[in-house]
Amino acid sequence: MHMKINCKLVRAIAKSSMACAALILSSAAFAQTNNIPNPLIDYDTFLAHAADVGRLRSERRVTEEKFIQMSTEPGTVIFDARSDDKYASLHIKGAKHLSFPEITAGELAKVFPNKSTRILIYCNNNFLNAPNAFASKVSTASLNIHTFNTLYSYGYTNVYELGPLLDIKKAKLRFEGAHLEAP
Repeated sequence: MHMKINCKLVRAIAKSSMACAALILSSAAFAQTNNIPNPLIDYDTFLAHAADVGRLRSERRVTEEKFIQMSTEPGTVIFDARSDDKYASLHIKGAKHLSFPEITAGELAKVFPNKSTRILIYCNNNFLNAPNAFASKVSTASLNIHTFNTLYSYGYTNVYELGPLLDIKKAKLRFEGAHLEAP
């Protein structure tokens, strides 16, 4: 009888050991696939910057009135990172444009005089009633979030973001573009 119990116990331990070994090996394989080196992709630093930007951004979201007032001050640039066609269709008057996928250190240097330039950003998710020019994105994929993080990553830290959701037909901001009459 003791022999039967011992055999069952040995089998149970063997199965548990095999299961643990399989788990350890699969974890090691998973870890190896996630440690594929690429010095041009640094997710950990991105996450650290995102936390810093989150704190900064909470202090730098401004009302429409403040955005307009700041835009008239010398050394301030309104920046639009939407696609070329959306920008051409309709944008805040005077905004400088660089499509988000085109952002590089060299291209940013062409748009902004220096890294201390005050930059005002906005995106699709700031406007209603102009779906062709300002198509809303999922809130967590808002271009403002990505633009703020990206500018910060390139060393541009004097960034302010238009905060509210505005009806384009009632906004105080002025717009220009190919579809000004029919947003």
